[in-house]
Amino acid sequence: MAKISEKITQLRWFYGSSLITTFTGKSRIPVLKTSSVRLKNPSFLFPRTRVLYQCFRAMSNTNGGLKSNSPVVVKESIDLTDKEKQIFDRLRQVLCHFNLETKLRVAGGWVRDKLLGKECYDIDIALDNMLGREFCEKVNEYLVSTGEKTQGIGVIQSNPDQSKHLETARMRLFDVWIDFVNLRSEDYCENSRIPTMQFGTAEQDAYRRDLTINSLFYNINTCSVEDLTGRGLDDLKSGKIVTPLPPKETFLDDPLRVLRAIRFSARFEFEMVEELKAAAADDDVKSAISDKISRERIGHEVDLMVSGNQPTKAMAYISELGLFWVVFTPPGNCEPLISKEHDRVCVGCMDLAWRHMIEVGCSFSDEQRRLYLYASLLLPLRNIVYKDNKKKTVPVVNYIFKNSLKLKTSDADDVMRLHTVAEKILSLIPFVLSIEDTQTSEISWETAGYRCSCVIEIKDPVGFAS
Repeated sequence: MAKISEKITQLRWFYGSSLITTFTGKSRIPVLKTSSVRLKNPSFLFPRTRVLYQCFRAMSNTNGGLKSNSPVVVKESIDLTDKEKQIFDRLRQVLCHFNLETKLRVAGGWVRDKLLGKECYDIDIALDNMLGREFCEKVNEYLVSTGEKTQGIGVIQSNPDQSKHLETARMRLFDVWIDFVNLRSEDYCENSRIPTMQFGTAEQDAYRRDLTINSLFYNINTCSVEDLTGRGLDDLKSGKIVTPLPPKETFLDDPLRVLRAIRFSARFEFEMVEELKAAAADDDVKSAISDKISRERIGHEVDLMVSGNQPTKAMAYISELGLFWVVFTPPGNCEPLISKEHDRVCVGCMDLAWRHMIEVGCSFSDEQRRLYLYASLLLPLRNIVYKDNKKKTVPVVNYIFKNSLKLKTSDADDVMRLHTVAEKILSLIPFVLSIEDTQTSEISWETAGYRCSCVIEIKDPVGFAS
């Protein structure tokens, strides 16, 4: 029973209330402990402050703290796979055949991941003196000259709202999709994250990247790694998240970089430097995130975090930097009001759910895991509503999914359905725990089974019951 008691205590925290269950011998219903601390939100009760503090402290020590890490193992050089050797040899043959002086560089995440000893199949090649489409046409001309089959060229037009600032050309080489784009420099207008683009040098391109660890190049012409900011390799080895330019400047230029910094910090368990954290928490930067980034882009970054390997760490960073309500922006007419403490409670719920998932070894699909984590993160907001334009009462969770993150309506529906199921499951607690250490044989499982029926009637969201 002690083990069950411990689990139920944790479930009470996950549920978000100071619920105490009692057995009277007659009715088996949960009651609220009268000494609970009541915050501004009249319908939301929290455990005592001491319990909150302990839970948050435990969370910070496991997933939430912005702690430094031990040095990272970084390779001295990049080991190419046979497929990569074929691709790069072919590109050099094109240069030689047409006597092109073009410098070809693999940019971004591929270089970072290869140096970390991870495989990466996302190859982006930057060209210094021509458009990607023009180079792809040269590749096809070369294939014709050798009697080989030409490849189709896909041109992805620039779409700044989707963080596609330049035209990108795609083609398959040796069954691998390769993206080609020109090096660029950028100038930003004051009220837009969309820059004016022009051809730039490799150094200019490196400095316009979001982070130093993403600014590294692999020069295909010379078969060497280039660290043109002078910091990329050192920051990768020391596990630090740093911007090539002063962080506030680069965040105001493109506020999406704040969320990318958080995502990469969580993903690699790297430390965000103090200057970057201060810039990310700056009020001007918060305003820029709200005003200059489309909600679709914010939702996409959050989705990558939640679907990543350290979702609770990412959400803890967002909370600790004061960005939670900037990202998960609620409507202005919430009822009851959302208190300042809600963001930490949300992260605490997600942290507990994440640790339980790992402990139990849940065999969720990727989509089930994603919705489970969203549901736990937003669980403390489950009873908060607002009036929409038609004066209809709508759950705030629905607003956050559809308006703040611009995610699918079905995601909102599934998460709210999970919240309903959680409420029903909670009603079963009295049948498995008694403060008088009631034996299992004394519990009316017939009544418990009756209570269970209301859970089964809930529509199963995305196959959780399977």
